[in-house]
Amino acid sequence: MPPTNMLTVDSIIRRNARSYGKRVAAIMDGRTLTYTDLDRQSNRMAHLLRSRGIGHQDRVVCWSENNLELVVLFLALAKLGAVFAPVNPRFKPAEAAAIIHLADPKMIVADTSRWEVAQPLAKEMRVPCLAIDSPGSPNDIVELAAFTPDGDIDEPAKTEDDCQVLFFTSGSTGQSKGVVLSHRTNFLRSFQGSFIDEPLRKVCMFPLFHMGSFTLALIAWQTVGEVTFVRSPTRSALLDAVVACKANHLYCIPAVWSRILAEKTDDWDLSSLRFIDTGTSATPPALIEALKQRFPHALVRVFYGSTEASMVAGLFDREVLRKPGSVGRPAVGVELRLGDGDEIQVRSNTLADGYFRNPQATESAFGGGWYRTGDRGALDEDGYLYVTGRLKDIIRSGGETVSPTDVESALADCPGIAEIAVVGIPDPTWGEIVCAAVVPAPDIPAPTLDAIRAHCQGRLASYKVPRRLELMDRIPRTAATAQIQRTLIIELIQAR
Repeated sequence: MPPTNMLTVDSIIRRNARSYGKRVAAIMDGRTLTYTDLDRQSNRMAHLLRSRGIGHQDRVVCWSENNLELVVLFLALAKLGAVFAPVNPRFKPAEAAAIIHLADPKMIVADTSRWEVAQPLAKEMRVPCLAIDSPGSPNDIVELAAFTPDGDIDEPAKTEDDCQVLFFTSGSTGQSKGVVLSHRTNFLRSFQGSFIDEPLRKVCMFPLFHMGSFTLALIAWQTVGEVTFVRSPTRSALLDAVVACKANHLYCIPAVWSRILAEKTDDWDLSSLRFIDTGTSATPPALIEALKQRFPHALVRVFYGSTEASMVAGLFDREVLRKPGSVGRPAVGVELRLGDGDEIQVRSNTLADGYFRNPQATESAFGGGWYRTGDRGALDEDGYLYVTGRLKDIIRSGGETVSPTDVESALADCPGIAEIAVVGIPDPTWGEIVCAAVVPAPDIPAPTLDAIRAHCQGRLASYKVPRRLELMDRIPRTAATAQIQRTLIIELIQAR
């Protein structure tokens, strides 16, 4: 048997399976997995992966739409002491290939929609490629695992400080970075204490390449609760799931809550909801008031955090109307300070271990034990934090991060563009929207927004494609280095 005294992600499932095996752990598309199911199926998959050469700290890239088998794979890799490295399924082939090369995996797992791209890439990298949703296929990881033993996995080399997952985030320079999260970090981030009066029944809006999905799942499992995943976070999918499993917790980014509240929700019985959470991007006070009005018997909360830092601050139900616009006070165990330029800096026991094979970026962001968020902030007299802007160029739109240089590169050869700068314009629904500031080329028609968006098709994930176009006489740049002055561009656009 593996050690039971380590803070590992897989230990949560093992313990729950022993004591609460028949309780539901995960649901998707009407399929239900108990803790016993999750434990046994992840054992089988772990044995299969081991037989295919996957071992301690090997990385397995997963490129797939939401699929309950990804949860099984996540746990199987945790049991092996290997690393789960999910890739955004919305990435176009070139975007995904760059991430996969960065991860340097020992295996690629892809769904059928991405198999034709993943297979030659795996061949180029000389690693095996398995399918995640191809019943009847000789390469289907689930069917292959069904014929392996379900005995527990013992990986003596594994420690709680091992990397458990790599989540990829965009950098302000366009270079993606792999955020290294250990077993211990993910265990502590999700631990809910010993005094939860009932299991949490969560509906998860996040896709399964996103830290939010697995953090919400682990939080639920730490209470011996359950989590329901959806194919796509549409209004009806989320509310149908709440009703079906009598969920008591629903976390949505502001843009999704705005869609939910845009029409009446009387057709759904949402009385089971006790916790209504939001955050990730700017949360308008009007949205908080609407949530309080729609869910008068639930606790409405706002959270601020990141993949690198986990939860930084929280604004709780008793404060949300009294402190409009705030993200609350530092979370338990979190130290917070404002550094140069009022940058929000964080120190805690649940910071990421840095960026995968990127010591320069790690030192820049985590040097001295403080994580530099890149967000500007302000503290009021009561110690409540307000996020006032960004120091870095990165755009946060609807909970996703967008590198301006990614978009600029994709549009560099767009007809009618002489010069381009991409910025994030504040938006009450999305937090920020991607805006292309364009100097038109002489003697030909200026590009339209539709033309710019069409040019991005097949080159960029949909959330990176500009939603706004602004034509300009020139792009402001610094005199010494000719760097784009993005803050000035935003101010000029807002002043129009």
